[in-house]
Amino acid sequence: MSAGRWFIVSSVLMGCLSGAYADTRPLVVELFTSQGCSSCPPAEAYVGSLSTRPDILTLAFHVNYWDDLGWRDRFALPQSVERQNNYARNLHRASVYTPQIVIDGREDDLGSSARTITKALSGTRDGVPLSITVQDATLAVNVGAQPGASASELVLVAYLRHAVSPIGRGENAGRTLEEFNIVRGVRTLGLWTGQAAMFRVLASTLPQDATDVAVLLQPRGQGPIIGAAARALH
Repeated sequence: MSAGRWFIVSSVLMGCLSGAYADTRPLVVELFTSQGCSSCPPAEAYVGSLSTRPDILTLAFHVNYWDDLGWRDRFALPQSVERQNNYARNLHRASVYTPQIVIDGREDDLGSSARTITKALSGTRDGVPLSITVQDATLAVNVGAQPGASASELVLVAYLRHAVSPIGRGENAGRTLEEFNIVRGVRTLGLWTGQAAMFRVLASTLPQDATDVAVLLQPRGQGPIIGAAARALH
């Protein structure tokens, strides 16, 4: 989606978003998956079971590099591949694979690895306060203040909560896949430098099949996640 189709405004806010403080935030679990990968359905089912938990934000990024196996994934996005490659570089991985989960931008594992996620949930997850409101067909994303924090990017992720996909060809031919929190669009809203700020986005510029949005705050270069929030669009 081109930058021209997004309406974004940032401004310094006063009042309740001022001051240095942190909120408890959800654990962010990113799954890199493909409808053309026979190893992915169990991971998608596991991530689906986590998607209803308020302490976990799951996002399924569908990649397109398995499309040549005979089935074109209708949810695949070039941005998903770019994001996975960035993580591979930051986590010092020689290559990318599916199903892969990345937890809080800090570590990765096989997509159905419950042990890694359980361990991550046991730790504290303080983060920069984030909130999303929707009014008059406009999303307002508020970011709290944290003086002295490193410059970070605020990333908006639009996603589809649930879908069922009959697969006609490829490794999953004949199967019907149930998929959850499928990423439909990714956009960097702007740079946050530690001051309280607001970013606005017109809801009409989001992908038409998106049901929810999430915002992730990460140091530039797709570093560890330091803030996260999500909400339904309707």
